[in-house]
Amino acid sequence: MANSQARFSSRFATLLTMAGLAIGLGNVWRFPYMMGQHGGSAFLLVYAVFMLVLAAPAFAAELSLGRATRSGPVAAFQAAFGSRWGRLAGAMALSAAFVATCYYSVVIANVFYSAGFAARTGFSQETLDAYGAGLGNNVLQLLIALVVVLACAVVVQRGLRRGIETANKVLMPLFGLATAYLVIVALQLEGATDQLVAFLQPDWSRTGPDIWFAAMGQACFSVGLSGTLGVMYGSYLARETRIATTAAATCAVDLGAAFLAALFIVPAVLVFGLDLAAGPGLLFDTVPRLFSAMPGGRWLAPLFLAGWGLVAMLTLIAALDTVSGALADFTPGIRRRQWLWIVTGVAAACIVPIGLNPDWIGVLDLVFGSGMFMFGALLAVLALGWGLGAATAHRELTEGLPPVLGRGVVAWVRYIVPGSLAAILIGFILTSVAS
Repeated sequence: MANSQARFSSRFATLLTMAGLAIGLGNVWRFPYMMGQHGGSAFLLVYAVFMLVLAAPAFAAELSLGRATRSGPVAAFQAAFGSRWGRLAGAMALSAAFVATCYYSVVIANVFYSAGFAARTGFSQETLDAYGAGLGNNVLQLLIALVVVLACAVVVQRGLRRGIETANKVLMPLFGLATAYLVIVALQLEGATDQLVAFLQPDWSRTGPDIWFAAMGQACFSVGLSGTLGVMYGSYLARETRIATTAAATCAVDLGAAFLAALFIVPAVLVFGLDLAAGPGLLFDTVPRLFSAMPGGRWLAPLFLAGWGLVAMLTLIAALDTVSGALADFTPGIRRRQWLWIVTGVAAACIVPIGLNPDWIGVLDLVFGSGMFMFGALLAVLALGWGLGAATAHRELTEGLPPVLGRGVVAWVRYIVPGSLAAILIGFILTSVAS
C-alpha cells in the first residue's frame, strides 16, 4: 500500500491541503481562456452546475476509493477491477497526471519569469514589449521549469506533514489575498463594471457538446479529478473524516476561486481590448497590463506573481507524490523515495521538449488536462460504485449524512455521475468526428 501509515494531522490540515490541490493556476490561467473559447458567461454557468452536481460527487468517489483501499491509484483500481484491468486503468490515469505535471511546470515557469521581469523592470508601458519578447525565451523558461519540479520533489521527500501540509498552510492564504486585491483593482478600471455586466449576459445558443466537454474538463482539471490525485489523498484521510462534506467544501472553495479569477481577468481583458479566446497565453497578456495600471503595481507585481507560482506548485507536489507512491506499490525492492527521484528525472526529461515548444501546451491540455482527466474520473467513480460495490460506497460516502440523503448520494454516484461523464465524453468525440 502507498505510504499506508501517512495520515493528515487534523481536519483543518485536511481541508487546507484539499484546497491546495484544487486551487491554483487552473483557476487563474486555465479558467479564463477556456471560458473565452467556449461560450463566455454561458460556459461559466454550465461550469458552476457541473462543478456542484458532478465534480463534487466524483471527487468524493476518488477520496472514498483511496480511503477504502488505503492505496495509490493503480493498486486501488486493481482492488476494484482485478489485477489485469485495474493495472491498465491505473496506468492510463497515472500517465495523464504525469503528462499534465510536465506541461503545467512550464506554465508555472512562465509565472515565475513574469515575477522576475516585474522585479527587474516593472510592467510599465515602455517595458511591455520587452516582456512579450522575453516570454519567447524558451530556454530560460525551461530552466525555471526544471527548478520548479526539483523544488516540488524536495517538498514531497519531506513527507505528508512536514512537507505537503506545511506548504499548503503557508501558501494558500497568499492566493486568496492576491486574487481579492486584483478583483478590487480590476473593477476600478474605467468602464470595467459596464463591460463585465454586458459579458455576463449568457448566449445560450452557443451551448452544446463542446461547451459541456470544456466545462466538465475544466472542473476535472481544476479540482484534480483524474482518478489519481484524489485517490492518493483519500488514502491519507482519517477514518472519521466525512468525505461527502470534505469534497463538497473543496469544490465550493475552488468554484469561488474561479469566480474571483474571472472577476479580475475578464474586466481587464475587455478594458484593454484583448481577446478572451486567445488561448493559454491569455493570462500573460492580461496581468502585466493590469499591474501597470494599478497603484503600486511596480512593487506588488513580483510579490503577487511569485505567490501565484508557489501556490500552483501545490498541485505539482500532489502529482509527484501520487505517481511515485503508485509505482512504489508494485516494487518492493524500490522504496517510495527512490521512485520520487526517478519520476522527477523522467519528468525533467519530458519538460525539455515542451519547454522548447510551448505551442504544444494547448494540445496537451485538451487531450490530457480535459479528456484523460475526465476519463480517469469516470474510471474512479465506476471503481468505487461498482468495482468495490454499493456497500463500500455507502460506508465511505454517507458518514455524517441523514439516511435518506446518504442513500441518495450513493445512488447519484453509482448511476448519474458515471452516466453523465460518459455521455459528455461520447458527445464530444462524436461532435469532433462529425466536424
